Amino acid sequence: MIKYSVVIVDDHTLLSQAIATMVNTFSKFKVLYTCKNGQELVEKFSASAKYIPDIVLMDINMPIMNGIETTDWITKNHESVNVMALSVEDEDNTILKMLKVGAIGYLLKDTEKSVLENALLEIAQNGFYHTKTVTNLLMKSLSGNSSEEITLKEREITFMKHACSEMTYKEIADVMCLSPKTIDGYRDVLFTKLNVKNRVGLVMYAIKNKIYTP
Repeated sequence: MIKYSVVIVDDHTLLSQAIATMVNTFSKFKVLYTCKNGQELVEKFSASAKYIPDIVLMDINMPIMNGIETTDWITKNHESVNVMALSVEDEDNTILKMLKVGAIGYLLKDTEKSVLENALLEIAQNGFYHTKTVTNLLMKSLSGNSSEEITLKEREITFMKHACSEMTYKEIADVMCLSPKTIDGYRDVLFTKLNVKNRVGLVMYAIKNKIYTP
């Protein structure tokens, strides 16, 4: 069975170890290592490709390099790595900051074990995870984007509809009879046009502008 690799970044050692122990009980996941702050993670990533995981569970408030700074660095340097915030912070502003720098999900630390496992599965399989709270927050944050000001090509709209499904980008490329490189181009252009940084933002824009109906 294929297991997805996970790294935990949290400055509270006991909590970090407890989360690692929990994640290792999930059948499809294994923890590679834990870090006390973002700087440690950057050093690990820079040392060897073997230290780069599929998913990072990221705390927010940490010394030296916090979760927002670290997530921004990962988004810019390792876009294939999915970051999900796992924090005690529940302020709207903090959640939005994490999502805007590239986090594809946000969970509070008091979440139940089953919810965490489901979130990890959603991320591994679909590339994003969002709760109702995060969805509503993103909808509000996108309220300043007017669909009348943005012109979308027919192919871009088709791609966006597919991106709202559970298909991977490679599967979307197959369905649209295009190369994965072309699909990556559509994705990057839409991220720029819509001022979003990840697939979650793309989905929220599609829902808000009735391009896609869940």
